[in-house]
Amino acid sequence: MFKSLDEIDCRGFRVLVRGDLNVPVRDGAVTDTTRLERMVSTLTELSKKGAKVVVLSHFGRPKGRTVPEMSLRPIADALSSVLGGRPVAFAGDCIGEPAATAVANLSEGSILLLENLRFHAGEEANDPGFVDALASNGDLFVNDGFSVSHRAHASTTGIASRLPAFAGRGMQAELEALALVLETPRKPVAALVGGAKVSSKLTVLGHLLERVDSLIIGGGMANTFLFALGTDIGASLCERDLADSAREIMAR
Repeated sequence: MFKSLDEIDCRGFRVLVRGDLNVPVRDGAVTDTTRLERMVSTLTELSKKGAKVVVLSHFGRPKGRTVPEMSLRPIADALSSVLGGRPVAFAGDCIGEPAATAVANLSEGSILLLENLRFHAGEEANDPGFVDALASNGDLFVNDGFSVSHRAHASTTGIASRLPAFAGRGMQAELEALALVLETPRKPVAALVGGAKVSSKLTVLGHLLERVDSLIIGGGMANTFLFALGTDIGASLCERDLADSAREIMAR
């Protein structure tokens, strides 16, 4: 069972919110704000409750290096826009002095976005020292990034082990929807799973196989299954080394 925002008392507290702001950007402008819009209810509620809101996210795959083209700075303006013009401050790093100073300057109800988590290798490695550095800027943790929660990274499982943890409204909606079909399903049940890679979803697919009547694979990951079936997929995105895993899933 998880704790929701109904149970959070956050006035004056620093609340770290893990979201997924990995949105498409072209020429410095966000071209699809869907993921930002899904965070509005959580950020607005925390702000109204008087929290000092600190948003965490990754962007792209910089692999532990600072890549200017993968900065979250342009996202702060887009996030402000979907929040109806509410100011969103930005810090040039997610840990260290830049982050600590920006967090210290927050007032109740204000919102701050920290720089790309993946500029540090410790994020994907779930490095304990990096987890401590992130957690030092918060008193409470809210996970509103369902789409990244299958990864045991510092900003997901790491911080949740250091601070009191709650589900954001977006996360809550996803978990409640899953409970309807996985815990008390009305048969038959079908699962539609998309995304680019099979490798990051093998465990999820395995769990789903035990609970659903039909499993439908879409997105780029479908190519791996088509390749495993012998279909010519040309130069399309494909994890050819996972063909055996795909065949095993289909056999099950």
